[in-house]
Amino acid sequence: MKITIRQGVKKDLPSVLKLIKELADYEKSLEEVTITLQDLENDGFGNHPYYKFLVAQHEGVIIGLSFYFIRYSTWKGKVLHLEDFVVTENYRNKGVGSLLFKETIAICKKLNLNAMTWQVLDWNEPAINFYKKHKADFETWLHGMLTKEQIQKINYSEKQ
Repeated sequence: MKITIRQGVKKDLPSVLKLIKELADYEKSLEEVTITLQDLENDGFGNHPYYKFLVAQHEGVIIGLSFYFIRYSTWKGKVLHLEDFVVTENYRNKGVGSLLFKETIAICKKLNLNAMTWQVLDWNEPAINFYKKHKADFETWLHGMLTKEQIQKINYSEKQ
C-alpha cells in the first residue's frame, strides 16, 4: 500500500473536517465540534494562519491527519502542539499513523523546536499505546479550558 504524506492545502479542508468529526465521534464528543469549513479556511489560510496540517493519502483519498500549531512555552520555548491526530478507521493499524507521526517529528526537527505536545484521553488505550511505542512520556498536568460562551459570561468589571 503506497501512502503519501504531504503538507495540507486549502482544498483538503472538507476532508480535514470529516476526519475531525470522525475523531470526535470516536471520542464520544461529536456534539462538541462547532468549527465550520469557513472557520478552517479563515483561520488556516487567512492573513495570520493559526494552524498547519499534514495529510496522509492513499490513491488520492485523504485517510489521515496531523493538525498542529506552534506555541510558546515559558519553560521550553518553541513547541509544536499536535492538536488532532487521526487515521480513518479502515486504515488504522497499517502504519499510516507512524508515517504521519514521524513526518510531524521531522517538522519539529526542521524548525528546531524544543518539544512536541499533545493530549490523549485517559481511556483511549490504543492511542496511548501508539504514543508509548514512539517513546513518548506522559505528564501529570491537567488541562483546563473556558469555552467562548463561558468567557462571554464572565464580567470582571463587576465588584467581587
